[in-house]
Amino acid sequence: MLDVLASGPLLTVQDLGRAAARRYGVPAGGALDRFALVAANRLVGNPPGAAALEITAGGAELLLSAPALIAVTGADLGAWRGDRPLPLWMAIQAERGERIRFAGRSGEWGARAYLAVAGGIAVPAVLGSRATDLASGFGGLAGRALRPGDRLPIGPLPPLAELGLGRYWPPALRPPYGSTPTLRLLPGPHVSGFGPEALELLTTQNWRVGATSNRMGYRLEGPPLAALRPFDLPSLGVVPGVIQVPPDGTPILLMADAQTTGGYPVIGTVIGPDLPLAAQLLPGDTLRLALTTLEEALVAHRAMAATLARSLDADEGDLLAALAGGGW
Repeated sequence: MLDVLASGPLLTVQDLGRAAARRYGVPAGGALDRFALVAANRLVGNPPGAAALEITAGGAELLLSAPALIAVTGADLGAWRGDRPLPLWMAIQAERGERIRFAGRSGEWGARAYLAVAGGIAVPAVLGSRATDLASGFGGLAGRALRPGDRLPIGPLPPLAELGLGRYWPPALRPPYGSTPTLRLLPGPHVSGFGPEALELLTTQNWRVGATSNRMGYRLEGPPLAALRPFDLPSLGVVPGVIQVPPDGTPILLMADAQTTGGYPVIGTVIGPDLPLAAQLLPGDTLRLALTTLEEALVAHRAMAATLARSLDADEGDLLAALAGGGW
């Protein structure tokens, strides 16, 4: 079991979500930083989509009631095991009664860390996923954010877990996280209704993540984007990464918990491989947008898939990099 001693601003159970349920109008949900979730699971020998904990902005503290192979990926949120710093992006053996805590962002960037345990978080699956849907109140543990006193079951040890101790994911094979990431953007179906000036504005400014942003979407604060004419649109399907522009001209970047349909015009879509960069932003952080092409987007998708499928066999170079301080 994994006991929650403190939950911080937001602590939830997440996996890769329930994409197949979108046909019922159910958001896919799941981890905001899917790269970090998959990496954490691979490090401990879990299937890529096993359920893990998404820790937002730190403040969480957890207690292991039995020895376990664990890995923490994503942002450096000041993770500690007992009185020692916890190495990130590495599979480590945690002991019974050990406390894992997250002090909070320790660098210039970072919003979410992922804690995977060999065997996965074994809460019941709903519509094929254990992800927490906060808006509808199902999945995860009772459909809500975790809180002190909660106990989380751990699943059976996967066959590869015993081989995973010391596995390390080097920095060169992680997304280019940073304090003001540049997200690549494909023009959307309604871009012509805004004119070239609006698209140029969108791709030449720093955009600030607004205070009302959440797992559904980020409000991007900056100069408003003016449409050439009023839009009168029927609802259309939307996905994470879509940038909608409501009548006030403030763009909204849809994130993992986004609704399945929307009626605001779509000026563009951030490509999937860059969404982990957006996932590591908190309100007040900034981002930039840059136009890309469909061909470049497909190359980026293939590159990310290849990186996540890479062999995790022991690599002396990786371990030396870790010992030198790069990943600790």
